[in-house]
Amino acid sequence: MTDATARFHVRFGWLALAVFVTVGLVLEALHGFKLGWYVDVGAENRRLMLTLGHAHGSLLGLLNLGFAASARFLPDALPTTLASWGLRVSTVLLPAGFLTGGLFLAGTDPGLGVFLVPVGGLALLVAVLGAAVASFATR
Repeated sequence: MTDATARFHVRFGWLALAVFVTVGLVLEALHGFKLGWYVDVGAENRRLMLTLGHAHGSLLGLLNLGFAASARFLPDALPTTLASWGLRVSTVLLPAGFLTGGLFLAGTDPGLGVFLVPVGGLALLVAVLGAAVASFATR
């Protein structure tokens, strides 16, 4: 993997952590102030979706940092490139799908943004498989 790609994932990972830790603090504040929009019984799906967005975003930020840390062990080849792009896409789409699905509920169902989640999940699968294949290649 090139130094530029590794640097990108370090920056992207720390940025994702900063954003999603902030989202977590906002969610804690909503819970702490007992805002009905967030804590009422009817808001259970909203609370779940927003929590999932925060958790997935934070974990994907850490995964970006782990990917960057493994840079010296991965060759500059197609599987590594696929892993990098898959990780970028999933870091945006997975949490965005959960967060928008929770912010814009359709009754008690998640909003249309939730359709980003499977696309982000597929991109994450491509990233993990690409990194796994690349890890077995000789550099």
